[in-house]
Amino acid sequence: MPADPLLVLAAAGLDAAVGYPDRLHRRVPHPVVWAGGAISALERAWNRREWGPFRRRVLGILVVVLVGGAAVTAGWLPGFAPGPVAVALTVVLGSVGLAQRSLYDHVAAVLRPLEVGDIVGARQAVSMIVGRDVEALDEAGVAAAALESLAESFNDGVVAPVFWFVLAGLPGLFAFKVVNTADSLIGHRELRWRDFGWAAARTDDLMNLAPARIAGVLVALAGGRGWRTMWRDAPRHASPNAGWPEAAMAGALGVQLGGLATYDAVGHMRPTFGDGPAPTLGDLRRGLSVYVRACALLWGALLLGALAWPR
Repeated sequence: MPADPLLVLAAAGLDAAVGYPDRLHRRVPHPVVWAGGAISALERAWNRREWGPFRRRVLGILVVVLVGGAAVTAGWLPGFAPGPVAVALTVVLGSVGLAQRSLYDHVAAVLRPLEVGDIVGARQAVSMIVGRDVEALDEAGVAAAALESLAESFNDGVVAPVFWFVLAGLPGLFAFKVVNTADSLIGHRELRWRDFGWAAARTDDLMNLAPARIAGVLVALAGGRGWRTMWRDAPRHASPNAGWPEAAMAGALGVQLGGLATYDAVGHMRPTFGDGPAPTLGDLRRGLSVYVRACALLWGALLLGALAWPR
């Protein structure tokens, strides 16, 4: 059932203030790590080359059902606690499903070495949030990679989790996190995962349809521009969803994102977003400010929802 937007807002505030501290993560790994471990273990056991495409596709569906079902069950459990305890658990566990603080910290960790001319440190920091080869990236390449990750992860780590949290409570939030994790691990087009990861990729596409467009709108609103670029360029992306916040960020900053990227020493020409020059250090700094304002707009929407919520 839907969650009170006020509880979701409280969870968002807790995440922004505290996040998931490293000291806690070292003792109790983030629940996404547990889900990822389960998905990876099932992939190793069930995604066998000697089995045909149909069998692997069915088993891939089963992975999403099993791990997603476990997440939904876990999301229901706090509802059986006494009222005040259930509220507290909803806020705390809900905050764990959001990534506002983590995303900001990871991108800021790229910005700091760039500001002092430490390109090696900046490459190392950006390698923590992107999958492309970073060894040859210059300042513009590092800034572009960080901005692209910031824009796309604003949806995956903030807007979409909030959307499903409001729409379907903790079970919806946890289900989305599992599906998104499965997509990142097995939802690839390469031959190994094409059939086994089909269900994860398609379910993730479906669950992100509305949130990705909301994320793009929030970025454009926060940046004060970017609407034309978003509407024109978002459909260029291979994903039906990732292009919306990325194109909006490019338009909001007046830069160009996308283009050539190297993965495992192989160059891939991706579509471009925006008409401006390559981003600079200053654009990355402005991108973080746009991100913060977009999060604030999302909080404002939750507050409006809370005011309208029947009590």
